[in-house]
Amino acid sequence: MLTKRIIPCLDIKNGRTVKGVNFLDLRDAGDPVELADIYAKTGADELVFLDISATEERRRTLADLVKRVAEKINIPFTVGGGISSVEDVDILLHNGADKVSVNSSAVKNPQLINDLAEKFGSQCVVVAIDAKQIDGEWMVHLVGGKVPTDIKLFDWAVEVAERGAGEILFTSMNHDGTKNGFANEALAKLSELVNIPIIASGGAGNKQHFIDTFVDGKSDAALAASVFHFKEIDIVDLKNDLLKVGIPVRL
Repeated sequence: MLTKRIIPCLDIKNGRTVKGVNFLDLRDAGDPVELADIYAKTGADELVFLDISATEERRRTLADLVKRVAEKINIPFTVGGGISSVEDVDILLHNGADKVSVNSSAVKNPQLINDLAEKFGSQCVVVAIDAKQIDGEWMVHLVGGKVPTDIKLFDWAVEVAERGAGEILFTSMNHDGTKNGFANEALAKLSELVNIPIIASGGAGNKQHFIDTFVDGKSDAALAASVFHFKEIDIVDLKNDLLKVGIPVRL
């Protein structure tokens, strides 16, 4: 079994780290550069930085802030928010990002996934999918979860894998911020449908939730925010608990 990854997520708005519930009611969680530095030194395998209002405000991701974070860390660093072109990605990679995450722009222009994979390699391209379960069907949402579509999660996941995405970051809007556990049934189905890594996002509340998503959800990595930002879970302690139940992680 491949090593499972623990990934803190920095959701950025107005230059600060924020966290909400079901994509709403955001509260401040600290300075992103300070948090990134702490996570890099305390066991995080990777870091995800999402400029959550860039698409809505129709601007590019904050490249200067990306550079400041990258200078502090020595772990893989994925950046997303407002990315809509090869040029945008070029800027972020030159400012220290290792991978980029595309979401709304990829739905509006699926060819973007092909173009990014061809230019930078699939290992650089993460497709983030925000989906909400409505009447039993998982439906893709855009612009930070504010805009519903008629696109089905599993159909879209298969397409992005075929277009060259290297990973899928799936966030369940139903589970986001609730601390009731990840959407493991949907995650397991995603893992069956595509042969690229799946990152679980939305719902982490305790250590057992991480165990469950690796075992039941077949997730390759687990992303969380508030439980790490507000020191409810220590990453080293979490990894030790994962090792105790036979889940391979890097210490």
